[in-house]
Amino acid sequence: MIVTDTHILGHESAALVLAAHPSVTHLKPGDRIAIEPNLICHACEPCLTGRYNGCESVQFLSTPPVPGLLRRYLKHPAAWCHKLPDNLTWEDGAMLEPLSVALAGMDRAGVRLGDPVVVCGAGPIGLVTALCCRAAGAAPLVITDIDEGRLAFAKELMPNILTHKVEFSHSADDFRERVLALTGGIEPAVAMECTGVESSIAGAIQAVKFGGKVFVIGVGKNEIKIPFMRLSTREVDLQFQYRYANMWPKAIRLLSNGVIDLKRLVTHRFDITDAVEAFKTAADPKTGAIKVQIQSLD
Repeated sequence: MIVTDTHILGHESAALVLAAHPSVTHLKPGDRIAIEPNLICHACEPCLTGRYNGCESVQFLSTPPVPGLLRRYLKHPAAWCHKLPDNLTWEDGAMLEPLSVALAGMDRAGVRLGDPVVVCGAGPIGLVTALCCRAAGAAPLVITDIDEGRLAFAKELMPNILTHKVEFSHSADDFRERVLALTGGIEPAVAMECTGVESSIAGAIQAVKFGGKVFVIGVGKNEIKIPFMRLSTREVDLQFQYRYANMWPKAIRLLSNGVIDLKRLVTHRFDITDAVEAFKTAADPKTGAIKVQIQSLD
């Protein structure tokens, strides 16, 4: 997808209700909300069976040509406006979207108490997923990345997590050996793959146990090669995810009750008038940015 004209970005947002239609009973002006950024048809099979992330006619805000949330005013269906509890901040509200991505993966991957888990990728989604795995009782828990700074951040966030720096010269077998060296030989039951990178997916497939699962949250190229025989002879399940469905209320409960805390992931903040600088900061690895938030609080 190539954007050839002006376009409004943004799909992670919290907002203040200024007006509501008389038929809306659960929200009123002055309420703080988080915005679930999809408009669905309510008529196709995915919608009717509760898996609306697969809506055949979805309009997902910020996906061209649908304008996103990086603006001061928005008209949005009340069903997709989730009221924030008093103990959640605007920043918490905006972080509900990536948390919902991670929770959708957790639900379908079936991570259980005591499962050894490796999370591939220490970007924002990988870090949120690792926090969810920790909250679910994964042990041991490993996170991998090519960036030493991201791994150091993960260690500060979760002192008990085990970290592995991936080298471009390493093979999938090397990846497996290094993960098992960290876990004392315990093979991961589940790999939460948050990069979408071919080599990382291959390493995850190589690392998990017989009958294990590689769950791919990350988005990658249109076509990639996978180690088919490793999947086959080890009965490894390979699953994929597309966005989320029915996760936002759960995400709100988890943040509100302190089960998961994402506050430290917001490393930089900019006023909406400085949005260009915000994007530059997010794009520059030297800044150490994890989540850069653009705010319009006046």
